[in-house]
Amino acid sequence: MLLRRSKFRDELDEELRLHLDLRQQRNIEAGLSPEAARRAAYRRFGNTARIKEKSYMTWGWEWFESFVQDTAYGLRGMLRSPALTIVALLSLALGIGANTAIFSLLDAVMLRSLPIKDPRQLVLLGTADWNGTSDGFALTELYSYPFYRQMQQKNSVFSDVAALSSFENQAHGTVDDRHEAEPMNAQLVSGTYFSTLGVHAHIGRILTDADDNSEGNHPVAVISDAWWKRSLASDPGVLDRKIKLGSTTFNIVGVAPPEFFGTQVGAAPDLWIPLSMMKAVPPAWGDYKDDFSASLYILGRLKPGVTVNQATTNVNLVFQQILRGFPDSKLNQENLQKLAKAHVPLTPMATGISRLREHFSKPLQVLMAVVALVLLIACANIANLLLARSTARARELAVRQALGARRSRIIRQLLTESLILALTGGALGIALATVANRILLRLVSGGEETIPLDVSLNLRLLLFTFAVTVVTALIFGTIPAFRATRLQLTDTLNAGRGPQNTDGKSLLARTLVISQISLSLVLMVGAGLFLRSLINLDNVDTGFNKENVLRLDVDFASLGMNDSDPRVAALYQQIEQRVAALPGVQAASFSAFTFHEGSWNGFITVPGMPVNHELDIKHNIVGNGYFATMQIPLVAGRLFDSRDTATSQRVAVISEHMAKTLFPAGSPIGHSYHIGGPSSPWEEQVIGIVKDAKFGDLAEEPEDIDYIPYTQRSYTFGDFEARYTGDFTSISTEVQQVIHSIYRDLPITHVTTLDEQVARSITNQRLVAQLSTFFGLLAVFLSCIGIYGLMSYVVSRRTNEIGIRMALGAARSNVSWLVMREIVLLVAIGIAIGIPVTLAGDRLVSNMLFGLHGTDAISLSAAVVLLLLVAAVAGYFPARRASRVDPMEALRYE
Repeated sequence: MLLRRSKFRDELDEELRLHLDLRQQRNIEAGLSPEAARRAAYRRFGNTARIKEKSYMTWGWEWFESFVQDTAYGLRGMLRSPALTIVALLSLALGIGANTAIFSLLDAVMLRSLPIKDPRQLVLLGTADWNGTSDGFALTELYSYPFYRQMQQKNSVFSDVAALSSFENQAHGTVDDRHEAEPMNAQLVSGTYFSTLGVHAHIGRILTDADDNSEGNHPVAVISDAWWKRSLASDPGVLDRKIKLGSTTFNIVGVAPPEFFGTQVGAAPDLWIPLSMMKAVPPAWGDYKDDFSASLYILGRLKPGVTVNQATTNVNLVFQQILRGFPDSKLNQENLQKLAKAHVPLTPMATGISRLREHFSKPLQVLMAVVALVLLIACANIANLLLARSTARARELAVRQALGARRSRIIRQLLTESLILALTGGALGIALATVANRILLRLVSGGEETIPLDVSLNLRLLLFTFAVTVVTALIFGTIPAFRATRLQLTDTLNAGRGPQNTDGKSLLARTLVISQISLSLVLMVGAGLFLRSLINLDNVDTGFNKENVLRLDVDFASLGMNDSDPRVAALYQQIEQRVAALPGVQAASFSAFTFHEGSWNGFITVPGMPVNHELDIKHNIVGNGYFATMQIPLVAGRLFDSRDTATSQRVAVISEHMAKTLFPAGSPIGHSYHIGGPSSPWEEQVIGIVKDAKFGDLAEEPEDIDYIPYTQRSYTFGDFEARYTGDFTSISTEVQQVIHSIYRDLPITHVTTLDEQVARSITNQRLVAQLSTFFGLLAVFLSCIGIYGLMSYVVSRRTNEIGIRMALGAARSNVSWLVMREIVLLVAIGIAIGIPVTLAGDRLVSNMLFGLHGTDAISLSAAVVLLLLVAAVAGYFPARRASRVDPMEALRYE
């Protein structure tokens, strides 16, 4: 019926003719003349056109034919108004594309389920707020390997239990006989990891529990599909290949499926290695047999019918039993109190573990709200354009209604035109989003290395874009469609083609422009707040000089060197001395941490002061040249020098805040303290106090930090800093050459500057500031178009009135002010409405701001001034055109 419609129509016409001929023949047989018989047959048969329409409707494709007609008519209408169409499509493409791009990132970070079997049945013990390693008692975030095995055996709510290291081992290794080492991200997992997730191997096999039943005896690995393609060129003989990490050679036993990236969003391991081999994987952190060496996350798959509440109750009961049952459990009063307070929450794991979620969930939600407001402004703009167009089409629509067209039919046709416009804009928006989401991903990554997130288009994104497109069409198309068909037919037809009085009809258009102004004010003030917050963060006193400092990582652990290796300290000193001697290098030093790189935390015991086990001191192990390199000023005492050796008095330099808050009154220099409890062997004597320095992030309050020389506390770290003058590229090359001249195979990675590292710590703030500014300016631009379009339309519809005014003696300046006055009024009303909305919105983002308290008058004032300037520019051209109206030409309309 759909494809051969003309044939059915011909057959219907033939059938109608047959009925008429039969009736005519009967009338002739009754004695009528042929002409009279024909007329009587037609009268008796009825309206053939109406019969045809009923038959078409019975066939069931009338709706489709109407849609095709409306679509064709809408496309012709778009081509007849190219200026309106281009403005509308650009507005929609920017609005829908921005929404799709932000949603693609939001979906990848927060909403998308892991590519595993029944992800909703998977839960995590704890909240994954911690990562690293700890020897604390009754921890509910990190767990030891023996604890995992006990939980696996004693729980009654999980069908499967798995464990994985809370951090990736970023090591360097070689493949087969390749000499050059390459960076590899290794994830240590239990043998039950893949089976618990329900993931099967793409090639070979997955890890099994047999690979994880005895320490150091299972050098096997499963590699990711991406690494197999990137490093091994999709070699079909991959199961015969080997990987060497440190001094251990691992056999590749399988390749994971292409869609599987692990359980941590934003991290994509290159290989998975059983936990039984944790000591063989650099940097060899954790202990396979220690009951209290906690560095693991534990996952569980709920049994059918078991609720999260039931599982939580059972897990906490087993948690208490395991810790009390360990033979080396120290159940003193302090630990019993910790155990009594401990509660293990179960976190749904359907969307995986994600550090990105913690950092970017609120910024992405704010940006999603921002782009939604931009789309609303675009819709208001297009609705205004369609209102103006519908006024120009008033006579056409009136003629159609006068000829019998139902109002509902015309509304449907107008909505179809809006839908075509929206779908075309949506298609352009998708094309824009495919580019924009890559840019967004680079902004989120905050560096040269892009976070491994899949932000490509998928079914969910296409459905989201389609839904946004349809809703957009309804928003900007419904009101103009209903308004355009609410006509007084006689008045409209009598008005002919001349201008009509549209003052009453322009009220809705003015309302839409006011709403655009209000929303633009909200966005511009928000952009101003985020920009000023970013400026405040950039101007924070870090306590160190971030300019002209080279930063790089060296990986001693991948060469088999550990903390107890006597070669390490000697290599540190040799590298520091050789680099410091280079022309243009002022100072150089190794350190355990630099800014925003995590920390080694722990409590301390100061004689004569109460012990606070909850207080975490940030410990940093550094070289003698560290303070000169970072330019952290000395406040009192001395810094490390050649006197501080492995056999001399153990010493430490502490921060001002630590000196003021954790030591008795007076100078702490000369006082000793223990790292840990009073029986700890790590007793340090304070020899100096340095200025407080930012350690974790720029917004933090002063931290308690102590610095320990690496000559007295061995630590296989890889942070190296060098203060330089001159060109970064040449200094960087020379420093790397010096390091390789000392140890040729030493891997060097993450070569950057300290300034860039500090900048990466505020990636989310910079993301919000940059994008909110862009979208705020876009909103103002759309509002500018809206004001211009409205006033141009008003001027064109009031040409005769302006001509009469000028004919009666009105000056050109008076006519210009007539237009500008209306613009000023609209903007003033929009600002008056937008200010309280802005003040309410400021409270929602106050916790994302730094150095700003309450409403920021500067941001508000700047946004108001900008809107007034834009409105003046947008209104100038219509006002100028109005002032140049020729009275004789205008009066001819009368």
